[in-house]
Formats: sequence, structure tokens, C-alpha cells
Amino acid sequence: MDSNSLRRPTPHASRNKADWTRTSLQALVLLVLFFLFLLGVNGMGEGFELLGGGLLESFFAATRNPFIGLMIGILATSLVQSSSVTTSMIVGLVAAPENPLPVANAVPMVMGANFGTTVTNTIVALAHVHRKPEFKRAFAVSTCDDFFNLLAASILLPFELATGYLQRTAEVLSTTLAGVGGVTYRSPLQDVLETALAPVRRAIGWIADSQQAEGLILAGVSAGFIFAALSLLVRTLRTTLAAQVETLLSGSLRNSMLLGMLGGMAVTVMVQSSSITTSTLVPLAGAGLLSLQSAFPIVLGANLGTTVTALMAALAATGPHGPAGIAIALVHLLFNLSGILLIYPLRRIREIPLACSHWLAGIAVVSPSWAIFYVVILFYGLPAAFALGTSVL
Repeated sequence: MDSNSLRRPTPHASRNKADWTRTSLQALVLLVLFFLFLLGVNGMGEGFELLGGGLLESFFAATRNPFIGLMIGILATSLVQSSSVTTSMIVGLVAAPENPLPVANAVPMVMGANFGTTVTNTIVALAHVHRKPEFKRAFAVSTCDDFFNLLAASILLPFELATGYLQRTAEVLSTTLAGVGGVTYRSPLQDVLETALAPVRRAIGWIADSQQAEGLILAGVSAGFIFAALSLLVRTLRTTLAAQVETLLSGSLRNSMLLGMLGGMAVTVMVQSSSITTSTLVPLAGAGLLSLQSAFPIVLGANLGTTVTALMAALAATGPHGPAGIAIALVHLLFNLSGILLIYPLRRIREIPLACSHWLAGIAVVSPSWAIFYVVILFYGLPAAFALGTSVL
């Protein structure tokens, strides 16, 4: 045998090397697109916070009307796109020495905050609007949390008003946790995203003449990041990872409700944002790699994970109203736990938010303007009208 033929790579080895190189490049492209997507989600949240941050304290003025409290929670969280920010601020007001916000008034606000944070998912789903089958799948997954929270609030808010179940249970638990000492956790991913976003914010700061203008431009640029990243991300996912993701889902998340919930909760605790966790599911659903039934437990786990931020902050609360701050943080946790225990175990009840999501997605596909109308009215228009109407009256 010729010595040169011994050194020549076999066709099989060359093919393996080419496959490895192609896979590595695809993985790198996916990571870049995914990072761009997360950068957009993070930037949009910061943009809305710049737009609406100054309004939050006025929205949180104590109100005796629980329905208005619910609306205020929805509006405030929709503006900053983070229930962690809203609930942490509510905790601070409840635990403040002057106690400007009683626990009883804060409970409906927490319920509203849980609902308002889902607006990010729905905005992300709008990036798929020009591809109807893809948009229908993405929009259904993006709104299942909306309908879960609406159903949970419609059950638990009247029950809370009649019995004080959430407040009483949280206050009992808070007496054992008061003075434990808070823990501050900073997500490494959040640090990376903020570092990457800093040059963009500086550039916008040079051309914006006010904080509100800076927030508006940042939200618009971030929306561009999301739309561009999603269109490429979905296409890449569908062509490169369909088989692998399908295998993963069929072997674990699809067949394990508990595993899905734990996964959603763990990721949310790590990244300190349920919006990031649940928004990540939208392109997977759009690509046909994740069904609504598989996504639902992950979404519920993310709801639980987002309660950890306010709870960790509340543990550091001191002074006479420190236990009250812990109590309202526990209300957020108990609301999500109670909602899951009431809704998820019973199939007929569990199917209600899923059926509503399918129904709304079907309408949105026929007329995308209804999807935009849904976001504007439900998350901003209706809560703002109630909040402003109450302040005038």
C-alpha cells in the first residue's frame, strides 16, 4: 500500500469533520441570535421603565378598591415589563416606616403584577405575524399565561375578599421569617446583557433630549432586535435543531409536568426574569418545536420562579413593618401556588386557559389587528382608564 494513501483522510473522516464544523457554526449562529433576542427583551424592559418608572409611585397610592388595585398592578407591570420590579417596589412601600401601602390594599396589586408581566411574551409573538401558522402557534403559547392569571385572579380575588386567605396565611408565615436576613442575587446573564446594552443606551442618550424620549427610542431599537433575531432564530431552529428538540421534549418535558415546572422555575430564578424564560418559549412554539401543552407547565414554573426576587429582598426588611413586607412577598408566592393547585390538576379546568389561547390565536391569525388591539387595550388602555378615572373621582 502506498504511504501517501495512509496519510490521506478517508471520506468518512472528512465528512465527520465537515459535519462537526457545520454543527459548530450553527451552534454559534444560534447563540448569537439568542443573545440578540435576549438583548432586545432586556432593552425593551429598560425602555418601558424609563417611560413609566416615574409614574409607578403615583400608581401605587393606596386605594380601598381591590379591582382598581388589580388594574394598577397590571398597568405598572406592563409599563416596566417586570413583575419583579413591581412586586419589589410594593414590598418596599408595605415595609416602609411610614407604611404608605397596607397589606390588604397591596394583595390585588400583586395579582395584577403577575398578569402584567406577560405582555412581553405577547409583544414578542407579534414578530411572527407575517407567517400565519407560525404566528398562531407562537401567539397561543404567549397568551396561555394571560388566561391562567385571569382565571386564577377570578377565583382567588373574591375568595381573598371573603376570607383573607392569602393575607392571613402570609402574615402567619412572615412572623417566622422576619429578621432572617435578605439575600441579594445578581444574575450573571443580566450583567452581560446590561454591559452589551450600555453602548446602545449611550448612543441613544446623545440624541434623546429627555428620559421619556430615551425610553421610547430604546424600546423601538429593542423591538427591532427582537424582530430581526426571531425571524432568523425560528428559521435556524426549524432547519437545524428540529429533531434534537423534538427528542428532548418527547423524552422529558412533554411527559413530565413536574420537570417542566421545575425547569421553568430554575431558569427564572437564575436569570431573575420570568419574561425572559417565557419569551424564549415563543420562538420554539413558532418553529413547531414546542406545543402549547408542553409549554404550559414551564410557564407556570416561571411564575413561581419570579416570586423569589421580591421574597429575597423582603427578608432584609427591618423596622416595625418589616414582617408586612415579607407578608406581601409571600402573597405573591401563595397566589401562584394556589392558582396552580386549583387549576392544573383538574383536566377540565386546566383546559380552560389553553382553549382560550387557541381561540384567541385563531382570531389573531385571521385579523392580526386584533392581536395588537388585545395588547394595547388589555395591558395598557383598560388599566390606565380605571387608574385615571379613580384619581379624577
